[in-house]
Amino acid sequence: MNTIASSIGILEMPETNPANDDANAIDVALMHRVAKEDEAAFRELVERHQNAVIGTVAKMLGDAAEAEDIAQKVFLRVWKHAKRWRPDAKFTTYLFTIARNLVYNESRRRSRRKEVSSDERNEDRGLEPMADARSEPDSEALKSEMHDEIDQAIQELPDAQRTAVILYSYESMPYEEIAKVLDASVSSVKSLLFRARGTLREKLSQHMGY
Repeated sequence: MNTIASSIGILEMPETNPANDDANAIDVALMHRVAKEDEAAFRELVERHQNAVIGTVAKMLGDAAEAEDIAQKVFLRVWKHAKRWRPDAKFTTYLFTIARNLVYNESRRRSRRKEVSSDERNEDRGLEPMADARSEPDSEALKSEMHDEIDQAIQELPDAQRTAVILYSYESMPYEEIAKVLDASVSSVKSLLFRARGTLREKLSQHMGY
């Protein structure tokens, strides 16, 4: 289904935005002020990027509730290390590198804890209300279900592939910047995206009609 393909956003190159350079110039100017402990500049920087950070973290972690807490930690690190920051790359590259590191740390902690046992999950399923077989799904419900399927498929990708897909698809970040965030080469990023495309196409084939 073409709707699914366009929703994933990884089947074609995101459009470049000439305004990005101007936006980065504003970020750099704000960061120079933040380095001087200018709280007003810091608030403006947060306002400019908090929605993107929260959204990206939520997609990377698969947990919208935790995303705001991690986003706060991201910006706290920006403030704490502002004096040492240098504009060697775009500010957003620096920002999402911090986000990636914090998300990876949280993912590792979760994998070690395994807070919810399989038995508890099965018990929870037993308490779920049964769907009304008589109700017909409307277009909005189907669209929501498709987006849930996409999100779940992205969540099941390996960490590096998932991060590359999210930055490429939702943040329209070019290969070079993704490579800096992942501390990888451009060819490695292209390979990660190529493998992710194949996996997602396979997982979502029933919806995409492949």
